[in-house]
Amino acid sequence: MKTCNIMLNTINDVKKFVNIVSKYDFDVDLISGRYAIDAKSIMGIFSLDLSKPIKLNVHSDSCDAFIEEIKAFIVE
Repeated sequence: MKTCNIMLNTINDVKKFVNIVSKYDFDVDLISGRYAIDAKSIMGIFSLDLSKPIKLNVHSDSCDAFIEEIKAFIVE
């Protein structure tokens, strides 16, 4: 499993992110506070507090291509 933090600042960021995640077969979760949602759910993402970084959990060991695609959203 791989973990990092992401920021989704605009509605277009959320749409781009969901389109990227949906291409992959493995599960991706977003965790904000005590809420964990499926990263493929656009409605789920909008239920989170998008003003702060969101923790991303990728449930796959071979996710390098995915991480490369979402690099623009990753924050330290």
